[in-house]
Amino acid sequence: MARVALVTGGTRGIGGAISRTLRDAGFVVSATYAGNEEAAARFVGETGIPVFRWDVTDFDACAAGVRQVENDLGPVDVLVNNAGITRDSFFHKMTREQWRAVMSTNLDSLFNMTRPVIEGMRSREWGRVIVISSINGQKGQMGQVNYSAAKAGDLGFVKALAQESARKNITANAICPGYISTEMVNAIDPDVMAKRVLPLIPAGRLGLPEEVAKAVAYLASDEAAFITGATLTINGGQHMV
Repeated sequence: MARVALVTGGTRGIGGAISRTLRDAGFVVSATYAGNEEAAARFVGETGIPVFRWDVTDFDACAAGVRQVENDLGPVDVLVNNAGITRDSFFHKMTREQWRAVMSTNLDSLFNMTRPVIEGMRSREWGRVIVISSINGQKGQMGQVNYSAAKAGDLGFVKALAQESARKNITANAICPGYISTEMVNAIDPDVMAKRVLPLIPAGRLGLPEEVAKAVAYLASDEAAFITGATLTINGGQHMV
């Protein structure tokens, strides 16, 4: 029987590529979205992957959403915590609302989404928890104290969860993408991209969402059973750890 994968923020950008790649790898995939109905409808039309709308910052909504997914598709075997936002500002100008929004979506959501599925994974003695962190959680970034703090927290989350879960054949890993060719990144001014972004990347190009997605598919597979607590960097050599 095909395993069930749930991808948060799974209808666009990196999340959309992850959903498609997992489907092509033989998983039964479901994807969540926050509010872009048009994009979600287009994604369903293109892929046939069922989508579910809820707020990943709301624990009760996540628990209810997971129950709905499991009722419709079966127990969640693979959870990809991909949903994330930015609210950029220099710290001396950052508002509490900007801090709280990013921490809630990018870090608190890991608890909200993983807690409802972890007991089932433990009872079945198989599971994969994959978190999409960021290069900026590894090296920091000006104007993103909130985002960098949350994404660094993601890495601690998987290291601790991995230790707790390894004997139950559950792995927890993180992926830290660099600059990936998504709608958000492609909105950067071309002159800024050419003069200030690409020179930082030894590979000389943006990454592709599919390159991140294929790494997720590997970490979700049986073949990756001995990889846990790891952080995989996909950044074209921009930051090496």
